[in-house]
Amino acid sequence: MTEHLQKLLDQAKNAISSPQEKEEQRRSFAYGNTKIENPRITREMVDREADALGAPKNERGNGSA
Repeated sequence: MTEHLQKLLDQAKNAISSPQEKEEQRRSFAYGNTKIENPRITREMVDREADALGAPKNERGNGSA
């Protein structure tokens, strides 16, 4: 492994995602996994359902994980 690659990996280990970035990643994961099983799934459908469900429990600001 090159020194440059190792530095990038070390930086990635310490990266902190914002709540918005985590939500975008969650929706992307949901879309990608459901699209494999059902090609009719759209990003808009995932966004609509995610909005209806609300924020994940650990990101609702009540301090519980």
